[in-house]
Parts: sequence; C-alpha cells; structure tokens
Amino acid sequence: MEPARLVRHVAAVVATAILAVGGAYAQGYRFREGSLPARYAPEHMPDSAFVVCRLAYRSVRSEPMGIGWQTDYPFAEINLTTRLSELTKTRVSRRNNGEPNHFVVRLTDDALFNCPMTVASDVGTIGFRPDEIDRLRAYLLKGGFLWVDDFWGTLAWQQWSSEIAKVLPPSEYPIVDIDLDDPLLKTMFDVKQIPQITNIQFWRGVDGRSTSERGADSADVHLRAIRDGRGRIVVLMTHNTDVADSWEREGEDPAFFQQFSPNGYALGIDVLLHAMTH
Repeated sequence: MEPARLVRHVAAVVATAILAVGGAYAQGYRFREGSLPARYAPEHMPDSAFVVCRLAYRSVRSEPMGIGWQTDYPFAEINLTTRLSELTKTRVSRRNNGEPNHFVVRLTDDALFNCPMTVASDVGTIGFRPDEIDRLRAYLLKGGFLWVDDFWGTLAWQQWSSEIAKVLPPSEYPIVDIDLDDPLLKTMFDVKQIPQITNIQFWRGVDGRSTSERGADSADVHLRAIRDGRGRIVVLMTHNTDVADSWEREGEDPAFFQQFSPNGYALGIDVLLHAMTH
C-alpha cells in the first residue's frame, strides 16, 4: 500500500473508532466544570511519559461563559491524553488508578520547566505580572510549548495579544496565521478546516444551529502561532473556537460528540504529536 493510501486507511479506521458511540462516547468522563481541586505539578514528575500541564494565571477581566484558567479543566486534558494513548503509541503518564496525570502549574513554579506542553483556556481574561513575563519567555525559548484556546471576539483577542506581546515582542516574534497546508495539520490526520466548536451550554441553547458564541464578532475561526528563531512553534492559538470542549464534553451528549469530537480530536492529536517532535 502506497504511503498516501496507507495514511487514508489508518485515518478512516481511527475515525470509525472515535465515532463508535458505544465505545468512545460511553467511556468519556462526565463532570461538573471546576468541581475538582487543582493538582499542582510536583517538583519531580512521576515518570518520563507525556503529560499536559494546565497554566494557572491571574484574570484581570471577565468573559461570558468563562471561569478563567479553570475553564475546561481537568477533563479536557484527561480525555485528550486518553485518546492520544489509544490512537498512537505515545506513552502517557498515569496515576496509580490508571487515569492520565494532569497537572496545574503557575508561571512562578519551578515545575513549569518539567512540563513538555502547557495549555490555557479563556485567555482573553489573562494578565501577566512582570516576573511571570520573564518566566514564560524563558520557558518558551528553552523548548516549551503553549496552546491557548477558547477565547472569543475582538476584546478577548486584544487582551491576549497585548499580554503575550510583553512576553514575546511582535517585532521579533510576530503572530502569524497558520495555513491549512502547514505540516502541523498533517502530523497524523489531514485537517482540512479548523473547526468552530462551541461550549455545550451555548450549543444546547441554539439547538446546534450556531457555533459563533459572539455572533458576527467571532464568526471567523483563527489558527495562529508564534515561532522562535528556528521556526519552531512556541505558542499556538485557536481563537473563536473552543476545541477543548470537544474533548472535555465527549461523554455528555452523543449529538454533541458526533458533531464536534472527531474533528476536535484530529486537531488535538496533530498538535500534540507536532509539539512532541519539533
């Protein structure tokens, strides 16, 4: 089988597995957002396997339907790393009960530099302190990777872009749009469109008819990045979409799962594999 056909065959098998509601959907975790206490990253990681760390930050403003850094925590990470371990050969860090490890980390924690990948949601509310700016810059330029997600509209973008500019000045580290033919989007799955995924409460309120949480102000989805001097992506931004909800809420509603989760997982696994290999 030629490489292109092999990739299509594997992708079809994986997509079928994800869409098996009796399997993936039934096994998804159910939760109440913010219902679990934060598990802060230890001084030394329990093993050398892959783990995602949630960035705990200070909110300086509020956004509708957001709860600051706790938005999408922790079941987005739990479900995504579960699927990563099922769909790839990646060794995922686990607790004694078999649940994937998920840690919270502050920018002032030394454990930050043990996190191969960090994620943050609702970053349209974020505000960095001077010492946090220096720490995040050091983390990113030493090999760290940050994915920010679930922030909507012009005001949220302005807040986030002004704060990250303090960390990585745009004159040297500009924010750029990622083209659909970028290798990032072909790591395992061939992602042909960045999905607009809404949170499940909004989706239920509009009966799935609309996915833009801020109306015309968030109609267009953006996949953007900041690269270091070698071209490596150090910050990935999914704006006007809530990709993490497609993982976090996979076990709550089969219709929501079928509409959003396969595309959300395809993008998520591509990003994770790209971050681990670049």
